[in-house]
Amino acid sequence: MNDVMNGMKQSFRDYQPKHFLWEVSEDGRVGTIRLNRPERKNPLTFDSYAEMRDLFRDLVYASDIRAIVLTGAGGNFSSGGDVFEIIEPLTAMPMPQLLAFTRMTGDLVKAMKKCPQPIIASVDGICAGAGAILAMASDMRLATPEAKTAFLFTRVGLAGADMGACGILPRIIGQGRAAELLFTGRSMNAREGEAWGFFNAIHPADVLETEAKKLAHSLADGPWFAHTMTKTMLNQEWAMGLDEMIESEAQAQAICMAAKDFRRAFEAFAEKRKPIFEGD
Repeated sequence: MNDVMNGMKQSFRDYQPKHFLWEVSEDGRVGTIRLNRPERKNPLTFDSYAEMRDLFRDLVYASDIRAIVLTGAGGNFSSGGDVFEIIEPLTAMPMPQLLAFTRMTGDLVKAMKKCPQPIIASVDGICAGAGAILAMASDMRLATPEAKTAFLFTRVGLAGADMGACGILPRIIGQGRAAELLFTGRSMNAREGEAWGFFNAIHPADVLETEAKKLAHSLADGPWFAHTMTKTMLNQEWAMGLDEMIESEAQAQAICMAAKDFRRAFEAFAEKRKPIFEGD
C-alpha cells in the first residue's frame, strides 16, 4: 500500500505550464501562479482556464507544495476573459458548446476549492470578471490600495451568476453587498474590499507579493495536514445543518489528534521550543 501511495505523489518543482508562469520557493513548499500577459492586463484564454484547472486538480497529489500564491504580472491581477480570444468566439457558439465552456470554467473554481493547499490571491490593479472570480475562489486575499475588483458580467449582458459567484461571494461579504456588486457590475475599491471582508489585508504594491509569500510560508511551515482538514471543512460545511457540522468537525479533529503533528506540537510546548510540523 505504501508503494502505491508513494507512486501517486508528485513533485511540482519542475512543472512547466504553457499559459502562465509557475515558480516554486527555494524550500519547495510554496508555489506561485503568475498570470503573464501584462500588456493586456493578464486576461484568461480557453487554454489558460483549462491548464489552471488541471494544475489545481493535480495538486491533490503534491508531495512538496503546501501553499499557493496566485498573482498577476505588470501591476494588474487579471482583466478576466480575453475579449477577442474568449468573448468573441462565444457569441458564435451553439448552446452545447456554450454549456461545455461554462462548465469548464466552473470546474476551475471547483478544483481550487478541492485542492488541499491554501490559496492566497495577491491582487494589484485590475481584478475583473473571471479575474475577480479567481480572487473570490482563493482562500485568502491580499491587495494593494490600487486594486479594483469588479464582477462585471452584467455589463456584457450576462448574469452575475458566474462560476459560483452567487453562492460564494455572499458568504464572503454578505448578501446585500454581493447583490449590489453582481447586479451593477461596479468596481469595489480596496478599502471597501477590506472593510467588507473580501480582502484580509492591504499592502503597498512594492511589498504585496512579499507579504503574500510570507503568509503562504507561515501556512506551509504550520501543521500542514491540519490545514488541509480546515480547508476541507470550510468548504463542506456550507451544506450542513448544525448537527452535521458538529459531528463532522468531531471526526475531523479526532483524525488530526491521531496524526504525529499533534504529538510534535505537545512535545515542543513541553520542551519550550517551536514545533516542527511534518504533515503526518
